[in-house]
Amino acid sequence: MPADFLLLSSRPERRAADDEHAAIAQHMGIHADRIHRLSMTADPYSRPDLDGFAAVIQGGSPFNSTTPRETQSALQLRTEERLGDVLDEVVAEDMPMIGLCYAVGTFARRQGAHVDTTYGRGTSAVTIELTESGRDDPLLDGIPPAFEAYVGHHEAITAPPAGATVLATSAPTPFQMLRFGTHQYVTQFHPELDRAALVRRMVDYLHSGYFPADQFDRIVEDISRATVDSAHGILARFARLFG
Repeated sequence: MPADFLLLSSRPERRAADDEHAAIAQHMGIHADRIHRLSMTADPYSRPDLDGFAAVIQGGSPFNSTTPRETQSALQLRTEERLGDVLDEVVAEDMPMIGLCYAVGTFARRQGAHVDTTYGRGTSAVTIELTESGRDDPLLDGIPPAFEAYVGHHEAITAPPAGATVLATSAPTPFQMLRFGTHQYVTQFHPELDRAALVRRMVDYLHSGYFPADQFDRIVEDISRATVDSAHGILARFARLFG
C-alpha cells in the first residue's frame, strides 16, 4: 500500500485550509485521506513522527515571514516555530518535500535565501518559464518549458542561497521554483489552484492586501483567461515520484 503524505497546514481559516487540502489531493490525483493534514496553527498541537510518511507538502498561509518579529501575532510566532522544527527534521532526514508559496519565506529562508517584498505580486496569472536545470529536473519531466500559473504573494526570494537550483522563473518574479538537494522543492506560484479554488481563496482573503477588494470582478475576469493545467501536473508528478 502506498505511504501517505504529510501536509503542513498553516492557514488559520478552516474553509481555506479545507479547500487547500482538497485542491492538493485533487491535482496530485490521490484521495484526500492519503494526505495527513497537520495544522500548524491549532491548539492542542501534537506533531506526528515523520517516519512512515512518503513525503511532506508545505501549504500556504496568510502570514508573511518578513513581518518584523516584534509585530508578528502570537499565532504567527507559534506557527513558524513549529514549522521550523518540522522543516529542520525534513532537511536532516532528506525527506522529499514540495512547499507552496509560504515555503519561500519559511523553508527557503531557513536554507539561506534572501526574502523581501521587492518581487511581491498581486493575485494574477503569470507565465512561468523553466530554466535549463528545470527542463532536466525529474519532477518537471513532461511539463512544458513555459506555462501559466496563479500567484499572489507579498514577499519573494531576491537572492537564492548557495547550493539551491533555480528551476523556474517569470518576468515579474525571477525565482519561481527552486530545488534544494535532490528532492526538496519550493514554488512561489500555486500549482494547487484552479480557477474555482482561486476565486474561493480570493473571497477568504478579500481584505488581506493581495488585490484591491473593489477590483474583485475584474481580477476574476483576468484570471479566467489563463490555462493552468500544466502547473497542476507538477503535483501529479510529485505524487507519482514519491508516493
